[in-house]
Amino acid sequence: MSLITQIVTFPLAPVRGAAWVVDQLVLAAEREYYDPAPVRDQLAELENDLLTGRISEDAFDRREDELLDRLEQIMAERQRLGLPDHDAGRHHR
Repeated sequence: MSLITQIVTFPLAPVRGAAWVVDQLVLAAEREYYDPAPVRDQLAELENDLLTGRISEDAFDRREDELLDRLEQIMAERQRLGLPDHDAGRHHR
């Protein structure tokens, strides 16, 4: 960027900075919303509930279908957004 361009566009710097911050917030929100880890945790908990007799097989089947559908949506959206799959589902503690 030339010095003249920088001087002429300097008044727009706050706008560009605010737009960058908004983009970063949206990206972080999408990463969190499309994180498959909570759904996988719910599937594991659901299986445990079935094994311990807290829920019936019918209830298990219904809820498992819902969770697997959600997981499929999450993975498709992660792919569309270009989010990596290598860290999908891992909790960072």
